[in-house]
Amino acid sequence: MAVAQAWVRRFGLAGVVLAWGAAGFAQRTTAPAPRPASVESSAQDSVQAEVRVVAYVRDHVEPGKPLVVTDLYNQVFTQPAERQALDKLYRAFFRIPLFVAQYQEKQGHPPSLKTISEQFDLHAPGAADVLLKVMEADPRVPRFLTRDPNSGEITQVDVAAIRADPRFGQQLQHQLAGWEGRTAPPFTLPGLSAGNVDSASLAGRVVLLYVWFTGCPPCIQESPVLVGMNRQFGAKGLAIIGANADRVLGLSYTDAARQHYLAEHKIDFPVGHWTGEANTAYGGIAIFPTLFLIDTKGVVRGHWVGFVGAPELSAAVGKLVAGG
Repeated sequence: MAVAQAWVRRFGLAGVVLAWGAAGFAQRTTAPAPRPASVESSAQDSVQAEVRVVAYVRDHVEPGKPLVVTDLYNQVFTQPAERQALDKLYRAFFRIPLFVAQYQEKQGHPPSLKTISEQFDLHAPGAADVLLKVMEADPRVPRFLTRDPNSGEITQVDVAAIRADPRFGQQLQHQLAGWEGRTAPPFTLPGLSAGNVDSASLAGRVVLLYVWFTGCPPCIQESPVLVGMNRQFGAKGLAIIGANADRVLGLSYTDAARQHYLAEHKIDFPVGHWTGEANTAYGGIAIFPTLFLIDTKGVVRGHWVGFVGAPELSAAVGKLVAGG
């Protein structure tokens, strides 16, 4: 409940929601490793809780009338898993306009409902459509999108309306401006298993900062690319740092689920928990994965939002480790 109240105080919003996904699943050539029973059980509980929350919201959305989260906490959702699902939706609420606008600018067209569900780890059927309806019902959210009345798909995005909104405009401008040529903010990330991942200890090295979350389909596609980069350039001075954003996004993945993910994808570079402080310093990340390539002087030389393929990434990294 404290999380939801904090978001209401900060943004003055009283609805529930989420948003983006990029390039799609990578095709697996081998079956994934079986998930531990405790991980599987936790995932199922989270999905079932999300289904209950989304079903309730679907039945109670009224045009021009925002949902009041404190009422949902106090009167409707009393189970920990349900409240965690509600917190996840609220954490994502303010990012929807940012995500949709950034996706529109990057791809030249709006994201699909499927893309929205993937980016925000939504598993309940029709969740993206329901959450967009909540946004449309809230009179305090700018009218920034047009949707097909039959399919619910977004047909047009008014980026100017988002830029003009005092809650979203400055942050969107910061994201769209890009990071190349700017000094990378320092970061200290709690390690997933032990110790901190500290940018100060990486001084003088080329750093590839990879911000991702556990259930992100484009991140699953990116993982083998980064494992390959680490093997190709690790001995030549490249330091890849994985920054897991599960906690910042309010996702329900456990430490066991994250460790299983690292083992399944053979991730052999340091991984820490992305923090709210780091996220603010890096402009508030709306699209996952996001990567920052930082040179030996601490200057960002490459910035990618969404999946980036091995050829493009290898060329950029290879130039820096060679002294370019």
